[in-house]
Amino acid sequence: MRLQGKVVIVTGATKGIGRVIAARVASEAAQVVVTGRTVKRGEEVVAAIRDNGGEAIFVPADVGNEGDVKNVIQVTLDTFGRLTTLVNNAASTDLLNHSDGKVDEVSLEAWENVIRVTLTGAWLMAKHSIPHMIAGGGGSIVNISSDASQRPDPALTAYAAAKAGLNSLTRSIAVEYGPQHVRANTIMAGLILPPQAIPMFEADAVLGQRVRSSQITRLGRREDVAAGVVYLASDEADFITGTTLAIDGGSSVMSTILRKQEIFGGTS
Repeated sequence: MRLQGKVVIVTGATKGIGRVIAARVASEAAQVVVTGRTVKRGEEVVAAIRDNGGEAIFVPADVGNEGDVKNVIQVTLDTFGRLTTLVNNAASTDLLNHSDGKVDEVSLEAWENVIRVTLTGAWLMAKHSIPHMIAGGGGSIVNISSDASQRPDPALTAYAAAKAGLNSLTRSIAVEYGPQHVRANTIMAGLILPPQAIPMFEADAVLGQRVRSSQITRLGRREDVAAGVVYLASDEADFITGTTLAIDGGSSVMSTILRKQEIFGGTS
């Protein structure tokens, strides 16, 4: 039980990677606060955690709204008496609606929505969590970023900018609050597939080759990110702050290898 005694807030935890993170930290004996904008899904996440013997509550929130953020923190304190860990996972639904785009195509509304939730929301959560972490003797913040923050994908201008800003925010928190024993680290996720997509990629020779050309190991799963969160949130990582953990199957180095092959026609 690597997170025994930890009280963990997971934003954007009603689906996808956030839901898997919430379940995993609960399985490690953390008390979990699930946040998100969809009440039905949030309650389902909490019910599943409780069915597996974990302890969790759901607090509906739009993390880009400061009032909602303050309420999440207060309910956490009222319920569990302390706050030790924050996982900033929430990202704007504009991405799902394909509202992001190229620099000269993305609308101001879409840009502001992506930045508001993905970056400003993480800042607000950190801003209102840190004082309580300090009061409790310290804490850990894990920000879920993306390899797009360093190697932008086409037509994801706002998302890439928001995640790059999140990387920088992590480092600022680490520098500013390290003396008060608050750690901050980033997970830079690569291609992480939902469960239903993995068999398709494994069975399709073309899709499989595309993945193998950009990664060294196997297909990425949501559980890989959750495992990284557990480590960075645990006391095992007490000497780690301000760093970026790439969970990407080696894509960050493979891309360099492939580029050298293109230029020089070899691997050395």
